[in-house]
Amino acid sequence: MVYTLHHADCLEWLDAQQKNSFEAIITDPPYGLKEYSPGEQTKLRNGNHGGMWRIPPALDGNVRAPLPRFTVLNAQDLENLYRFFLTWGTKALRVVVPGAHMFVATNTFLSHVLCAALTDAGWERRGEIARLVQTLRGGDRPKNAEEEFSDVTVIPRSAWEPWELFRKPLEGRVQDNLRKWRTGGLRRDSPDRPFTDVIPSERTPQKERDIVNHPSLKPQKFMRYIVRAALPLAEGRILDPFMGGGSTIAAAENVGYTSVGVEVDAQYFGMAAQGIPLLARLYAEEEDLEGSPLVVKNVHQGASLVLQSQLL
Repeated sequence: MVYTLHHADCLEWLDAQQKNSFEAIITDPPYGLKEYSPGEQTKLRNGNHGGMWRIPPALDGNVRAPLPRFTVLNAQDLENLYRFFLTWGTKALRVVVPGAHMFVATNTFLSHVLCAALTDAGWERRGEIARLVQTLRGGDRPKNAEEEFSDVTVIPRSAWEPWELFRKPLEGRVQDNLRKWRTGGLRRDSPDRPFTDVIPSERTPQKERDIVNHPSLKPQKFMRYIVRAALPLAEGRILDPFMGGGSTIAAAENVGYTSVGVEVDAQYFGMAAQGIPLLARLYAEEEDLEGSPLVVKNVHQGASLVLQSQLL
């Protein structure tokens, strides 16, 4: 299949797109609005994890990777975040067809802000998908008083990641929308098994991080499952406006869908361009396990890539 990568600011890029151009959106946006700014990325890449990025304390002997400090957001930051997602959600709504679904990765601290903004932008909230994954976020004892309060956990250790599910309002009934726009529902796992909203997953394997060293890279097996479900008739184009390391695009390539990725950071854009074909080919020989929702499929042969930059 064909995938196109754009080095651009997604808000400006969305303004330039035609109405009703995409059949689904799958993305993991920035939530601090600061953590992926040039200044904060420079700190992260130089090993200085001050500001929005922090090195959490070791947990059960495990050294943890840098994480964004979502808890440092004040009331004005939350208002700015709401306005950002309201603006982005309005622009995104215009470029997808009626009935198109949007999957958005979030976190338990800020999902309420995301949902309020996107529903105010005109999206229908269609539920929440739980990616079951035991991460190393949370579970800390009080900072600098760990021994004194050894039986205390400040926040729960995270064992799941929320993905909010939205849909652009239909034109008529679901069946009418499916006939006209090829959207309105989700693709079933099989004739006997519908798409489910609780998905067993894993932390992103090291072999994938070795290909693309992006701090928010999602695992391919999980991404392939939700990407496959996003197009109910297996027809149309998927957009990821915050492409990052390219996990959505790689998953779409593996499943056999046409996709478009947009990334503002030049270094991550380059990583994605190089890594997507390698990620898409991973696990090609594995078979789908009976009863498992994780769909693994041989990568589509004869793929082609189009690179475009609007920030040169």
